[in-house]
Amino acid sequence: MTEVRMPADDGFFMPAEWEPHERCWMQWPARAEVWGERLPQAHAAYAQVARAIAEFEPVSMVCRPEDEAQVKLACGRGVTPVPLPIDDSWARDSGPIFVVDGEGHVAGTHWAFNAWGNAYHGYENDAAVGGRILERLGMRLYKGQMVLEGGSISVDGYGTLLTTEECLLNDNRNPELTRQQIEENLALMLGVSRIVWLDRGLQDDETSGHVDMIASFAGKGRVLLHMPDDRSDPNYARMQDNRQRLEASRDAHGQKFEIIEMPQPERQMRRPDGRRLCTSYVNAYLANGAVIMPTYDDPNDARAAAVMAEAFPDRKIVSVPALEIAAGGGSIHCITQQQPKGIAVR
Repeated sequence: MTEVRMPADDGFFMPAEWEPHERCWMQWPARAEVWGERLPQAHAAYAQVARAIAEFEPVSMVCRPEDEAQVKLACGRGVTPVPLPIDDSWARDSGPIFVVDGEGHVAGTHWAFNAWGNAYHGYENDAAVGGRILERLGMRLYKGQMVLEGGSISVDGYGTLLTTEECLLNDNRNPELTRQQIEENLALMLGVSRIVWLDRGLQDDETSGHVDMIASFAGKGRVLLHMPDDRSDPNYARMQDNRQRLEASRDAHGQKFEIIEMPQPERQMRRPDGRRLCTSYVNAYLANGAVIMPTYDDPNDARAAAVMAEAFPDRKIVSVPALEIAAGGGSIHCITQQQPKGIAVR
């Protein structure tokens, strides 16, 4: 019987997002039921994000073959179309999660994907696209032994991982696994040694509480935490609980966390069905030398940009409108996936 090797067996681990990137991966909006008549606006919003990132690093845009010409026109020369069959447009969750060995080599992990707990049907292509990208890159593929989306985790690159119980312990993901089994999978696949469990994500988040809408590492020992000003906001109690959990936790090296509170957009917007529209400034993308952060035509946009500039003083803060992306169920971090700089290993 052949031994199944995991990335940790071979010295691989998931690096922090602020480490140097080879490129950024995205997926062109395609699912009509998500965007409806606003699909053209979604295309324009994704193209604007892609062009902003392309000022700092190459962008590869996975798209349905019939959309390749449209991607070229909308995104410009810094964005390379990659024609592959896809169902939806959230590269953070269906794309590969890359790992490195600290010696200049890069490999990929490909996890099971079930469209956020079967929130959508017809996701077979997205369940396969991570593997197809790694095959195209000629890169070694480690197969994850459970359902996992990239938006449900944040790592500091030094052994610590943040996630939420609402998402990873949800019956709609891996009901057959215990918390300990989930932790073991994360440790072996992503090379982490300490997992910090927050409680819940944002109210009405259809991802069942992805951590990248509420918390992310902003450096070793530093965490950006989404925090409403209004104490009566349902998200306030959730985020206070998460803050208490962070204060009581330590990173993989036993250090306390520095918590940087990021304001919640002031305006509360609703979807047509009455559910709250999830908006978050934490959900930004760290490009080479820049932070590509969302804005929502909101009074707190400038305040959030100032917090981000203080958190990342050595990076250019680039604000990109993201309301159209939010209407689809996420923000800028959700639609991007970084490929670390390095040589692909087979």
